Amino acid sequence: MLAVGLTIFQMLFVLAFAPLLSGIINKIKAYFQSRRGPSVLQPYRDISKYLQKETVLSEHTSWIFRITPYVYFVAILVVTLTLPILTTFGVLSFTGDLFMVIYLFALARFFLALAGLDAGSAFGGMASSREMAVSAIAEPALMLPLFTMAIAAGTSNLSGMVEQMAHGGWPALTPAHLMTFVALFVVGIAETGRIPVDNPDTHLELTMIHEGMLLEYSGKQLALLTLGVHIKQLLIFALLANIFFPWGIASPATGFQVPTLLSATLAFAAKAIGLGVVMAVIETSMAKMRLFKVPDLLMGSFLLGLLGLISHVLLRG
Repeated sequence: MLAVGLTIFQMLFVLAFAPLLSGIINKIKAYFQSRRGPSVLQPYRDISKYLQKETVLSEHTSWIFRITPYVYFVAILVVTLTLPILTTFGVLSFTGDLFMVIYLFALARFFLALAGLDAGSAFGGMASSREMAVSAIAEPALMLPLFTMAIAAGTSNLSGMVEQMAHGGWPALTPAHLMTFVALFVVGIAETGRIPVDNPDTHLELTMIHEGMLLEYSGKQLALLTLGVHIKQLLIFALLANIFFPWGIASPATGFQVPTLLSATLAFAAKAIGLGVVMAVIETSMAKMRLFKVPDLLMGSFLLGLLGLISHVLLRG
């Protein structure tokens, strides 16, 4: 029952905090751009507005287009239930293998790309092809840093990796781990669709990747996809924050009293907002990269992750 309660609490926290994190990032970007910007609560208002709108479907769409929002949201929600965000002790913690998390992300991306093609829109097809081209390099670059941390922890279970890193303390921050963190951070920029890889604030056909696959959606389906995108961003931040800097997370070693859970919640929120500030600084200080230059960026991330893996093996040997 304790595991069930912790899992429900973590899921509710993610559902409530994910849109707020996006709102905070947008507000920080506006501050650096000398704009007033939207309220940090604007993502909640957008989702509420979509839920009140009628769903309009093109006559050219098939069942793939109709089920994609539900497949996407459920896949992201399952990752939420398995990932150690506030605690390493949950109902599905034993299933939280990094391979499963990567494949669930790939499943969500695959159906979203199919939906972009299924609508028969030129923009949707272009965005889907770009998404697949980027993911062909982003997914290996995502797996390699996680493999390095799994080798260091001696397990591919994410909860086990987090507990191992937490018990290792500050000496566990080796140069190999820092290179691995930077490599995963670069991939996180691509996975969350932010500058310089993508631009989440525009619908210009020459720059959009993720937004192009959502153009044909409306109403409740668009609300599900939008909320799923916010949650995926938070999950990427959770991988960065808890695998490399897991201090403060609730575990069997620290206990599960109310003050411990409150401390874990505040600690994760602070780490996520800190990563969001860094993302906002990068977005406001860099221009959108040409699409043909994105593979070079991701390949650099892959090579940096490979260097981290080699460094870890050599130092351990």
